[in-house]
Amino acid sequence: MGNLRLFWSYMRGNRLLYIGALISIALATFFSILSPLVLRVTIDSIIGDKPLDVPQVIGAAIEGFGGKGVLVQNLWIAGIVIVLLTLLRGLFLYFKGKWSAMAAESIAKNMRERLYDHLQHLPYEYHTKAETGDLIQRCTSDVDTIRRFLAVQLVEVGRAIFMMVFVAIIMFLLDVKLTLVAIGVVPIILAFSYFFYREVKKSFKAADEAEGRMSTVLQENLTGVRVVRAFARENYEIDKFDKESLDYKDKCYHVLRLLAWFWSVSDFLSMFQIGIVLIFGSYWAFEGVITLGTLVVFITYEGMLLWPIRQLGRILTDMGKTLVALGRIQEILDEAREEEKDGELKPEIKGDINFQSVYFEYEKGKPVLKDISFEVKEGETIAILGATGSGKSSLVHLLARLYDYQEGSIKIGGHEIKDINKKWLRKNIGLVLQEPFLFAKSIKENIGLARGDVRDTEIFEAANNAAVHDVILGFEEGYDTLVGERGVSLSGGQKQRVAIARTLIRECPILIFDDSLSAVDTETDAAIRQELKKKREDTTTFIISHRINTLAEADKILVIDEGRIVEVGTHQELINREGMYKRVWDIQNCLEKEMVVNG
Repeated sequence: MGNLRLFWSYMRGNRLLYIGALISIALATFFSILSPLVLRVTIDSIIGDKPLDVPQVIGAAIEGFGGKGVLVQNLWIAGIVIVLLTLLRGLFLYFKGKWSAMAAESIAKNMRERLYDHLQHLPYEYHTKAETGDLIQRCTSDVDTIRRFLAVQLVEVGRAIFMMVFVAIIMFLLDVKLTLVAIGVVPIILAFSYFFYREVKKSFKAADEAEGRMSTVLQENLTGVRVVRAFARENYEIDKFDKESLDYKDKCYHVLRLLAWFWSVSDFLSMFQIGIVLIFGSYWAFEGVITLGTLVVFITYEGMLLWPIRQLGRILTDMGKTLVALGRIQEILDEAREEEKDGELKPEIKGDINFQSVYFEYEKGKPVLKDISFEVKEGETIAILGATGSGKSSLVHLLARLYDYQEGSIKIGGHEIKDINKKWLRKNIGLVLQEPFLFAKSIKENIGLARGDVRDTEIFEAANNAAVHDVILGFEEGYDTLVGERGVSLSGGQKQRVAIARTLIRECPILIFDDSLSAVDTETDAAIRQELKKKREDTTTFIISHRINTLAEADKILVIDEGRIVEVGTHQELINREGMYKRVWDIQNCLEKEMVVNG
């Protein structure tokens, strides 16, 4: 019932189209079952000598046109009636197909848009754990599975029901004994279809998940193709893809094997049933129990009756696939969104920040940050140094509320950040990551992406502040240069500077450079920092780096080790006392001296 309610909710806004499609398929079914009755009357009463066995209204109409004699002399009239009934059937089948397809396409469109919107509002933490390839497969292949079922098979359920009801009623009215013979195998086929549905649903779920894993491998390989080439790991990646592809093939083959069993067994049962009807019907027609026309109608109706019942197997197969796909989509939609809460603040954000005894953990019982306390005044530059995995990035991610801390307090402008609206907070914090992501657009579009109403002069100014303006002008297409997927046509330093320009264009009161100057040379690094200091005196800046030259000019330096702040001070203060900072400074000084000597 839960799945039916889910289907019903997705059909909102398109239910009238489906009702129209169901009415159309009912009428199409009704006209299709009239043709054999016309054939029966023609064989028994027009060609044969039986009295007309038709409803009173039709009998009165025939008498008005001259009676049975006219029909005997004009057999083509029966052909015209059959053609008209076929045309009416075709007309209503057209409306059925049109309305169900319109509804299915509309539902699929709404579902895709709802999924995309929901993914945009899921927490940052969800995206760090989810597999991109699997999400793409759910948003494309699974949605298309649902679309196909809604466009074709859902209405076919109505057709099967209408066909079975209409045909069974008419067959019982014609001859009860032969009807009982004709429907003897129906319960067996229905039971076999239900058993098949249960098995194929499990098999399709396994196949769908295998496709998701294969899509993930493909997406990762295409994204990281340069790394694969750099390490000459093409054969390894091919073997990895082959493994997932083989698993997907085996799962699909199992589904196809089930389908083969179903169609072969159901075909045998259907042909066996038609044979039984033919044997009993022929004997009773020879004995005069039924007419020849009735036998022809029963054989025709038997095919009409068994075909939709056999189709139930296909319908149930697609229903099983659809329910699996629907469940996988619903798993995404059931994830809690980052919703705005009533009473959240949208204060003027300034750069004065206070951390007080902050604890944070990704996994319960495994703290990443422990008892973090420090204070920042507006306009100060804070540098952070620490070993890989010490918690540097986690600390600045808390500022943007990409994650929420478990204990302690973080205040901006005297306001607890948990009370500040997340979107509002992120609009006022510029975050440049170590691995910048550029879209497959022009450089100008990538820089202007952070604002919708940006002018070219502002883009040029931001690029100049990021020390990339002259580089861009050196390209043949200038700012209209397409950077390719993930900025593949730019060097690492150029990508970082374009990402910095994209962040600077927002003019945020708080800037965070998460090791995002690592790919630029020391001269460019110094130029960017100098430009920022000159033009953004009131901007509070956080700089994470392993390069002492980058950290040295900061107003305050935090040294983090295993999630704790172990040193705080200026560059001069820290190099005058023993600790991690001094050790790193000594090492880098030695390396620089060696480079000068060797150079």
